[in-house]
Amino acid sequence: MGAKKENNDDEMDEKVKKYLRGEAANLEGLKDKKLKGQLAVREDLYGKSAKTAAKIEKWLLPSEGGYLEAEGIEKTWRIKQESIAREIDISSSKNQYDIVLPELGPYTLDFTSNGRYMAAAGRKGHLAIVDMKTLNLIKEIQVKETVRDVVYLHNELFFAVAQKKYPYIYNRDGTELHCLKEHGAVLRLQFLKNHFLLASINKFGQLHYQDVTMGEMVGNFRTGLGRTDVMQVNPFNGVVALGHSSGTVTMWKPTSSVPLVKMLCHPGPVSSLAFHPNGHLMATSGKENKIKIWDLRKFEVIQTMPGHAKTLNFSQKGLLAAGTGSFIKILADFSGSQNYNSYMTHSMAKGYQVGKVLFRPYEDVLGIGHSMGWSSILIPGSGEPNFDSWVANPFETSKQRREKEVHSLLDKLPPETIMLDPTKVGTVRAPQKKEKPTKKEIEAEMEAAIETAKDTDFKKKTKGRNKPSKRAKKRQEMIERAKKPFLEQQIQEHERSRKKQKTNPETEMPKSLQRFVRQKAA
Repeated sequence: MGAKKENNDDEMDEKVKKYLRGEAANLEGLKDKKLKGQLAVREDLYGKSAKTAAKIEKWLLPSEGGYLEAEGIEKTWRIKQESIAREIDISSSKNQYDIVLPELGPYTLDFTSNGRYMAAAGRKGHLAIVDMKTLNLIKEIQVKETVRDVVYLHNELFFAVAQKKYPYIYNRDGTELHCLKEHGAVLRLQFLKNHFLLASINKFGQLHYQDVTMGEMVGNFRTGLGRTDVMQVNPFNGVVALGHSSGTVTMWKPTSSVPLVKMLCHPGPVSSLAFHPNGHLMATSGKENKIKIWDLRKFEVIQTMPGHAKTLNFSQKGLLAAGTGSFIKILADFSGSQNYNSYMTHSMAKGYQVGKVLFRPYEDVLGIGHSMGWSSILIPGSGEPNFDSWVANPFETSKQRREKEVHSLLDKLPPETIMLDPTKVGTVRAPQKKEKPTKKEIEAEMEAAIETAKDTDFKKKTKGRNKPSKRAKKRQEMIERAKKPFLEQQIQEHERSRKKQKTNPETEMPKSLQRFVRQKAA
């Protein structure tokens, strides 16, 4: 029993070390007692927070995510899906499959936020809803026109489809609920789940935001940068990013008709972009065969890699998937230094053209939409192993779903809260101090006002009213009027300085008489 307790203590100490902020400060050599006390309190607080984080990890985050580990000179990117399939259990092996539907492709995919359901849309009008736990087909419909994109709304009951002329909203039974004619011929759709906004970009380069709870059109803007089908939402702040043919990436919010940020990312067209779940990293790929990782806090490139990507996607644990042609590459940053290296690769059958890659939430699975259907492969370490049932529950019942829908509607954020730095929401804006103009600046302003008054042209009036004397008098009046505010300001300042110079009656009187001065009532 004692040995078991010691092992638990050692395990706890290791977890505490992981959360400590480096070595503790050496306080013995400090002579300043006040500083020493402040630092001691701070160190105590750091220790308590590390212990709390370690306890949370032990009791609330029991599952640990695993990665592929190579031995010796072996490389993880050489390990094939067949090798992984031989080592895993039966339930995990169900996540490796290929659905071949060559007549209806190419396909695009979308998962619900809990990863339980998938919507697949074929370009030729085929729509399918699949339960990913049981791999049962829930509903399959044929809309008999071009389908460009599909996206789930707040839960699996509703999804939006970008069709030939307009986007439509369907329920899980395949019933058409709404036709959003104001959006036009949409190329890409995105849903902002915290704000209940459906964002779309159409083939004329118009960006629309529609509130799906009230049906109100919140924003409608012309980007002015031409047609684009590269669109992604930053999960951290709700800002929509668009990649354009000029190589620029623009970031938008529904309350501004001009982009918040306009950054030149590539010398040629932007082919795809993706955001890290923490919202601070952005990956972009251009037609010049370069993939770039950007730090959005400084808007700087932190890494440039060779290679083209038609589609990019970040997993919950920060893995980056890049797909082009019939080849998929997974990049990982295990060191935490934001330096991405090759982790895994996967080649599709010859002739398959990858259209979209998308990691499935809370599972080590990558969904691939391609020209011949859709596929699923295993990527160890990509999914979050511990889910929070208040945020997204893969096993939720219909009652829990109803409760969650009500709570999310009550917690719905207004469009005004979308901004580049959401931490500013709820803070008080610092008062801006007006700098007092110097004497020289005031004199220069007064001279400029006098010059403009002198240069004023007068209208030619009738005989007798256009005499030089009258014109000179009028000009003088205008000069006096221009001088007046400056002179008034000088008088006020002079009075203010005089009041300051006035001393107390005690100091004005001789020292011997100061005791007879009447004291003011307290």
